[in-house]
Amino acid sequence: MSSCVFIQIRCKPGTTYKVAEDIALREIHSELYSTSGDFDLLMKLYIPKDADVGKYINDHLLDIENIERSLTTMTFKVF
Repeated sequence: MSSCVFIQIRCKPGTTYKVAEDIALREIHSELYSTSGDFDLLMKLYIPKDADVGKYINDHLLDIENIERSLTTMTFKVF
């Protein structure tokens, strides 16, 4: 069973649409939203069962240009 995480992404000013496009092209997300507040994007992502969460995110997401900061929220149980 894969792990579900939510990742909030802050982009460098003026680059949110480009970052969102780059994420979409990688086809790694389940859902991707534009948000207001401290972060620009909210992404729902399923981490493969045997993958290390931090390494997976670093290798598949955080190397995208213009991502300034991220905040990952891990989930544990569906109600």
